[in-house]
Amino acid sequence: MTDSQLIREIKDGNVELYSELMKRYERKIYAFIYHMLKSARLEAAVDDLCQETFYKAYRSLQTFREVEASFSTWLYTIARNTVLSEMRKQKHIKVSLEQTGIMPQASQEALPESTALRNKRVTMVRQAINNLPEKQRSALILREYDQMDYQEIANILGQTVSAVKSLLFRARASVKVQLEPYYLEPVLDDLERVRSR
Repeated sequence: MTDSQLIREIKDGNVELYSELMKRYERKIYAFIYHMLKSARLEAAVDDLCQETFYKAYRSLQTFREVEASFSTWLYTIARNTVLSEMRKQKHIKVSLEQTGIMPQASQEALPESTALRNKRVTMVRQAINNLPEKQRSALILREYDQMDYQEIANILGQTVSAVKSLLFRARASVKVQLEPYYLEPVLDDLERVRSR
């Protein structure tokens, strides 16, 4: 069944089908909330906010209209607003993206050195993303992690498509600037070694 068919069935009284909708989006919404949160108590907050998002969506499902947005866009908007509300309640609490648990899996043949280097790079990228302003970070996560198109991101963030493109441009530029010293350093070291020969 498509999302639309499930929603029609749920609206008609087959509320047990809501669990199917939850299964489809639970991991994505969980990851999105995890990426957005800046809370030292991440584990408890992520579970609670994920449940709260699905609860709010269920309570408002009768008012959902597909003409205005797809279900996934609508659900991400609810998740984002839920996280922002929680962040306003708990100001000054930080969590880094390393704690998301989403790490690239190395193959069995990978050397420990290359795995360590790759993990270090992933950590640096996550930290750079973590340092972005909230709207830039949200836009980048939705685009790069969730593979959403510009229009979907615009709907979730309440922005125009051109504003989303601008947010993404600034976010990528900021991440690049933050990471430049780490990638420039090995090149300069190599140049020094060549010059000293």
